[in-house]
Formats: sequence, C-alpha cells, structure tokens
Amino acid sequence: MIRLPLLDSARPEHFPDPRKALNEPNGLLAFGGDLSSRRLLAAYAQGIFPWFNEDEPLLWWSPDPRCVFHTQALKPNRSLRRRLAQVSWRITVDHAFRQVVEACAAPRPSQSGTWIVPAMVDAYTQLYELGHAHSVEVWEGERLVGGIYGIAVGRLFCGESMFSAESGGSRVALMALARLLQRWDFPLIDAQVTNAHLLQLGAVEYPRAQFLRMVAQITHLPGQPGRWTEFTPLAQL
Repeated sequence: MIRLPLLDSARPEHFPDPRKALNEPNGLLAFGGDLSSRRLLAAYAQGIFPWFNEDEPLLWWSPDPRCVFHTQALKPNRSLRRRLAQVSWRITVDHAFRQVVEACAAPRPSQSGTWIVPAMVDAYTQLYELGHAHSVEVWEGERLVGGIYGIAVGRLFCGESMFSAESGGSRVALMALARLLQRWDFPLIDAQVTNAHLLQLGAVEYPRAQFLRMVAQITHLPGQPGRWTEFTPLAQL
C-alpha cells in the first residue's frame, strides 16, 4: 500500500521531490495544503501543479512525461491563417482574466463537470491581482470568442486552460501568447498533461527529469512582473 504525502500547512513552500511522484496515477505527488498564492507559486517553480475535482481532496501532480510548447515553434498554420482572413478579431492581454477563467471552467459538451472549481477560480484571480497570472483574450466586437490563462514564474509560463467560443479562438490566443513570450525570452509554455489536441497544436513531450532541469533554470531568471496589458495586434500572427 502506497502512502501519499500530506502537505504541511505550516510550510507552504515545501513539497516532496516531484521525481518521486507515482507512476499510477501518473504524476500524483501529494495531497492537502491550500491554494494560497505562496503555495501555488512554490509549486509551479518546482514543476508541480494542483488538479482535483470538487468532490476530491486537493491533489498535487508532476507527471512523466511533461507536455510543453516551445514558444519559438508556435506559428499559425495555413488553415488558421485562412480563418483569420475571414473574421474581424482583436486580441487583448490581461483585460478580462476572470472572464477567461470562468469560460474555461464552463463544462464542455463531452464533460459532466470541471476541475476549475470555484476555489481554483478565486485562487488564480488572486494571483492575477498580484501580477503573477495572466490571460490572453480574443474578441469579436465585445464578445469573448477565445482565451487562455496561466501563471508566470521567472521565464516559465505555466498554461492552465484555454477555450474557444468560435472555431480557432483558443488557437489564436495560444499563438498570441507565444508571440508575446518570445519578446521576453520565455522559452516554454508548460501544458502539463499530454492529449491529442495539444499535440496537434504543436506540443511536444519531455521526460520529467529533463523538464525539471529546465524549470530549475528558467524560473530563476528575471521574468516580466506585473500586468501584461500590452496590446497584441492580430497582424503580428
């Protein structure tokens, strides 16, 4: 019988070694603790993230392999360029963070629920208020048609979720985010757990050990603190 470590409520920065996460379920590392900003930032800086359903305890993960995007490699393909030629969309950054998170939390047609529970929404909104969490929004007029949000630690961007209300909305948000991060020498967007959709968008898999080595390096580099309200013109895509 495997005993899962319980996090110490008095030490929000302390986590077990992520290399000791379980193989089954893949990456499960610990449980308990809280979603305070100190604990969340410490987790992401160590290659760890929370992921749990509303009826579960707070669970922490570090899967192997790890799914990532290289910011330099993310470029719109021909079909996306055709889509952009058909629409009048604009892109903003950090203008509607909570709205993006809540859109990502809305259950998808194939899902009965969401892991972005109210406590998660509140915790990441707090990180946004502190200048650590960010969103990219895609608009058609005043309607939000796509978006992505995540957390920046040093020069690592940890992507949490994205959504589309119109075809191509999330892909445009992802491409705009990558273009913005390229300006600041952020090499990676952590996409956490691999799925077919992420691979189709251009994600690749890293062995956890390699990912953790990169995390240890780039999270200690100077990042881009504060709000990222810089406008990202659609023409740059």
